[in-house]
Amino acid sequence: MNKATSTGHPKGLYLLFTVEMWERFSYYGMRAIFVLYMTKALLLSAENAGNIYGIYTSLVYATPLLGGYIADRFWGNRRSIIVGGTMMAIAQFLMYFSAASYENTATAIPIMYSALALLIFGNGFFKPNISSMVGSLYPKGDQRIDSAFTIFYMGINLGALIAPLVCGYLGDTGIAADFKYGFLAAGIGMVIGTIIFYLLKDKYIVDPEGNAIGMPVKKKDATASGTSSEQDAPLTKVEKDRIAVIFIITTFVIAFWAAFEQAGASLTIFADKNTNREIFGYLMPASYFQSVNPIFIVIFAPVFAKIWEFLSGKNMEPSSPLKMVFGLGLVAIGYFVIAMGVDGVAADQKVSMFWLIGMYFLHTCGELALSPVGLSVVNKLAPAKFASIMMAVFFLSSVGGNYAAGFFTRFIPEPGVTKTFLGIYEIDTLYSFFMLFVIITGATSVLLFVLHKQIEKMMHGIK
Repeated sequence: MNKATSTGHPKGLYLLFTVEMWERFSYYGMRAIFVLYMTKALLLSAENAGNIYGIYTSLVYATPLLGGYIADRFWGNRRSIIVGGTMMAIAQFLMYFSAASYENTATAIPIMYSALALLIFGNGFFKPNISSMVGSLYPKGDQRIDSAFTIFYMGINLGALIAPLVCGYLGDTGIAADFKYGFLAAGIGMVIGTIIFYLLKDKYIVDPEGNAIGMPVKKKDATASGTSSEQDAPLTKVEKDRIAVIFIITTFVIAFWAAFEQAGASLTIFADKNTNREIFGYLMPASYFQSVNPIFIVIFAPVFAKIWEFLSGKNMEPSSPLKMVFGLGLVAIGYFVIAMGVDGVAADQKVSMFWLIGMYFLHTCGELALSPVGLSVVNKLAPAKFASIMMAVFFLSSVGGNYAAGFFTRFIPEPGVTKTFLGIYEIDTLYSFFMLFVIITGATSVLLFVLHKQIEKMMHGIK
């Protein structure tokens, strides 16, 4: 039988929690210093660095479609995770070699691009498969799945919390030659996560009956009457509606990630250039601010889980689409707060770090209302035979969102320069720059609210 802890969750959940924590340590550790490495060591412009960042982070979330398809049809989750983890570990060590030769850009930049390619494909095999395995640990319809994804999401953010502190401390020192140590730490983290999964998967990654999950797919032979296997059975009307909801939700979440993922792009540059980072005489590295959001996640994720549990007991819990409305709205409010903080401030002046921290708090609340809820509802809506690939479809929201995050970096205001978005919106101050995200996420939140009742009908009883 599937061994459970005293909290009632299978031990396999905590194995997946730990493995995902180390993978996110690797990803966010590299991300925390990536733009700074390009602008301060390779001496690329903020616009070029932002474009590379946006393309990289968007493709990272596009390849799970390939990885999810291969896992669902051929390899299974386990093999896909091991292959992906190995590729990403090699990639981080390539980033180390790139940074070690940063003075010779003719060598450093091609190595960096090779590393990014491996990270992109490695994440494609890893990301959708570890997420889809969480739901497989539980019986169908088990009410613990929502809280399981909240626990799993804390693992993601524990890694994201530690990573900028460690990799930023080692790499973001003000000395260009030190970036390599941050990338080395990210690589070591990925190796640890992959080895832990390899050694413990057979013992803990099992279903409630004790059967191994995530194994390579074995197609059943057709019956004597010629009927197809369950794997190839056509989708029902209800399944088609639920899959359509996954695509609809994915489309709306793009706006969320476009604004939220500024954390690794324009907000990192804002923290570096426009934020007073001095505390008691110590100049805090700009990369440290990327730990603020995961700190809040670890603190408040249990609070949100209790809130949903309380509302559920009162039969007042909002539906998943309505929770996502709240998530988008909170991101809009967060950008409005920081826009007020920089109103009237010149593009080259510094403001208190508490404006940035306050914005990250509101963004964290928005994330908790949207991201783990999205993972859970996709797991519940997707037909079992398409579990990994539907999870990959949900990650497509991050493709558009992360690409947009890099795209918007070009609109960071510069003294005496006016930039125009879509030919109609002028950006010449930090205030007008941040208000752009208020408009985008606020309008998307309102539209989703208008449509949420129809989306709920298409979910056919799943909340």
